[in-house]
Amino acid sequence: MKRLVIFDSVFGNTERIARAIGEGLGEAVVLPVAEVTLEHLQGLEILLVGSPTRSWHATPAIDHFLNNIPPGGLKGVRVSAFDTRLSLEDTRSAFTRFIVRTGSYAVKSITRTLMEKGGTICLVPEGFLVLGDKGPLKEGELERAREWAARCPRH
Repeated sequence: MKRLVIFDSVFGNTERIARAIGEGLGEAVVLPVAEVTLEHLQGLEILLVGSPTRSWHATPAIDHFLNNIPPGGLKGVRVSAFDTRLSLEDTRSAFTRFIVRTGSYAVKSITRTLMEKGGTICLVPEGFLVLGDKGPLKEGELERAREWAARCPRH
Protein backbone atom coordinates (compact mmCIF):
# COMPACT_ATOMS: atom_id res chain seq x y z
CA MET A 1 0.00 0.00 0.00
CA LYS A 2 1.46 3.33 -1.04
CA ARG A 3 0.99 6.09 1.56
CA LEU A 4 2.24 9.64 1.17
CA VAL A 5 2.33 12.61 3.54
CA ILE A 6 3.05 15.95 1.87
CA PHE A 7 3.74 19.07 3.90
CA ASP A 8 5.03 22.59 3.80
CA SER A 9 6.56 24.15 6.90
CA VAL A 10 7.70 27.64 7.76
CA PHE A 11 9.16 27.26 11.27
CA GLY A 12 9.48 23.46 11.40
CA ASN A 13 6.33 22.74 13.42
CA THR A 14 4.29 21.40 10.50
CA GLU A 15 7.22 19.22 9.45
CA ARG A 16 7.37 17.69 12.92
CA ILE A 17 3.62 17.01 12.79
CA ALA A 18 3.92 15.52 9.27
CA ARG A 19 6.67 13.14 10.40
CA ALA A 20 4.59 12.04 13.40
CA ILE A 21 1.65 11.47 11.04
CA GLY A 22 3.90 9.35 8.83
CA GLU A 23 4.78 7.24 11.88
CA GLY A 24 1.09 6.86 12.71
CA LEU A 25 0.26 5.76 9.17
CA GLY A 26 3.11 3.25 9.11
CA GLU A 27 5.23 2.65 6.01
CA ALA A 28 4.47 6.13 4.71
CA VAL A 29 6.72 8.38 2.67
CA VAL A 30 6.87 11.89 4.15
CA LEU A 31 8.02 14.64 1.79
CA PRO A 32 8.17 18.43 1.74
CA VAL A 33 6.00 19.75 -1.07
CA ALA A 34 9.06 21.18 -2.84
CA GLU A 35 10.29 17.61 -3.46
CA VAL A 36 6.98 16.16 -4.68
CA THR A 37 6.14 15.60 -8.32
CA LEU A 38 2.90 14.40 -9.86
CA GLU A 39 4.61 11.03 -10.40
CA HIS A 40 4.55 10.53 -6.62
CA LEU A 41 0.75 10.32 -6.87
CA GLN A 42 0.75 7.32 -9.20
CA GLY A 43 -0.45 4.14 -7.49
CA LEU A 44 -1.19 6.08 -4.33
CA GLU A 45 -3.75 4.73 -1.87
CA ILE A 46 -3.53 7.30 0.95
CA LEU A 47 -2.54 10.96 0.71
CA LEU A 48 -2.41 13.30 3.70
CA VAL A 49 -1.52 16.94 3.02
CA GLY A 50 -0.57 19.56 5.59
CA SER A 51 0.41 23.19 5.87
CA PRO A 52 0.79 25.84 8.50
CA THR A 53 -2.15 28.21 8.50
CA ARG A 54 -0.86 31.43 6.96
CA SER A 55 -3.36 34.30 6.63
CA TRP A 56 -6.21 31.76 6.96
CA HIS A 57 -4.94 29.59 4.09
CA ALA A 58 -2.41 26.95 3.19
CA THR A 59 0.98 28.12 1.98
CA PRO A 60 1.29 29.12 -1.69
CA ALA A 61 3.51 26.05 -2.30
CA ILE A 62 0.78 23.65 -1.10
CA ASP A 63 -1.90 25.51 -3.07
CA HIS A 64 0.26 25.47 -6.21
CA PHE A 65 0.94 21.74 -5.97
CA LEU A 66 -2.69 20.82 -5.32
CA ASN A 67 -3.97 23.07 -8.10
CA ASN A 68 -1.64 21.34 -10.57
CA ILE A 69 -3.10 17.89 -9.90
CA PRO A 70 -5.18 17.09 -12.98
CA PRO A 71 -8.98 16.80 -12.64
CA GLY A 72 -9.75 13.33 -11.30
CA GLY A 73 -6.08 12.83 -10.44
CA LEU A 74 -6.96 11.60 -6.95
CA LYS A 75 -9.82 9.31 -7.93
CA GLY A 76 -9.69 6.22 -5.71
CA VAL A 77 -7.22 7.84 -3.29
CA ARG A 78 -8.16 8.21 0.38
CA VAL A 79 -7.22 11.72 1.45
CA SER A 80 -7.24 14.12 4.34
CA ALA A 81 -5.73 17.42 5.42
CA PHE A 82 -3.98 18.72 8.50
CA ASP A 83 -2.61 22.07 9.53
CA THR A 84 -0.81 23.81 12.34
CA ARG A 85 -2.53 26.75 13.95
CA LEU A 86 -2.45 28.99 16.97
CA SER A 87 -3.91 27.57 20.15
CA LEU A 88 -6.73 29.97 21.01
CA GLU A 89 -6.86 28.90 24.64
CA ASP A 90 -3.18 29.76 25.02
CA THR A 91 -3.39 33.09 23.19
CA ARG A 92 -3.37 36.03 25.57
CA SER A 93 -4.35 38.69 23.07
CA ALA A 94 -8.10 39.18 22.72
CA PHE A 95 -7.48 40.77 19.32
CA THR A 96 -5.56 37.72 18.07
CA ARG A 97 -8.29 35.37 19.36
CA PHE A 98 -10.90 37.46 17.52
CA ILE A 99 -8.92 37.46 14.26
CA VAL A 100 -8.32 33.70 14.40
CA ARG A 101 -11.98 32.96 15.22
CA THR A 102 -13.23 35.08 12.31
CA GLY A 103 -10.75 33.64 9.81
CA SER A 104 -10.34 30.11 8.61
CA TYR A 105 -7.70 27.42 8.68
CA ALA A 106 -5.53 25.79 6.02
CA VAL A 107 -7.38 22.46 6.26
CA LYS A 108 -10.47 24.02 4.73
CA SER A 109 -8.89 24.92 1.38
CA ILE A 110 -6.71 21.80 1.29
CA THR A 111 -9.70 19.53 1.89
CA ARG A 112 -11.79 21.28 -0.73
CA THR A 113 -9.08 20.89 -3.37
CA LEU A 114 -8.37 17.25 -2.49
CA MET A 115 -12.06 16.46 -2.95
CA GLU A 116 -12.31 18.49 -6.17
CA LYS A 117 -9.45 16.39 -7.56
CA GLY A 118 -11.41 13.18 -6.84
CA GLY A 119 -10.09 12.16 -3.42
CA THR A 120 -12.28 10.44 -0.83
CA ILE A 121 -11.98 11.70 2.74
CA CYS A 122 -10.66 8.98 5.08
CA LEU A 123 -10.14 11.13 8.20
CA VAL A 124 -11.82 14.25 9.49
CA PRO A 125 -9.31 17.05 8.75
CA GLU A 126 -7.38 18.08 11.84
CA GLY A 127 -5.56 21.10 13.22
CA PHE A 128 -2.52 20.76 15.47
CA LEU A 129 -1.70 23.53 17.91
CA VAL A 130 1.28 25.82 18.25
CA LEU A 131 1.77 28.20 21.16
CA GLY A 132 2.91 31.22 19.16
CA ASP A 133 3.39 32.42 15.61
CA LYS A 134 6.66 30.49 15.39
CA GLY A 135 5.79 27.71 17.84
CA PRO A 136 6.65 25.62 19.68
CA LEU A 137 4.06 22.89 19.32
CA LYS A 138 1.71 22.56 22.23
CA GLU A 139 2.64 19.63 24.47
CA GLY A 140 1.08 16.36 23.33
CA GLU A 141 0.50 17.40 19.71
CA LEU A 142 3.01 14.95 18.21
CA GLU A 143 1.34 12.02 19.93
CA ARG A 144 -2.09 13.34 18.92
CA ALA A 145 -0.86 13.50 15.30
CA ARG A 146 0.34 9.87 15.42
CA GLU A 147 -3.00 8.76 16.88
CA TRP A 148 -4.97 10.75 14.29
CA ALA A 149 -3.11 9.14 11.38
CA ALA A 150 -3.41 5.66 12.89
CA ARG A 151 -7.21 5.95 12.57
CA CYS A 152 -6.94 6.12 8.76
CA PRO A 153 -8.46 2.92 7.28
CA ARG A 154 -5.77 0.92 5.53
CA HIS A 155 -7.84 -1.32 3.28
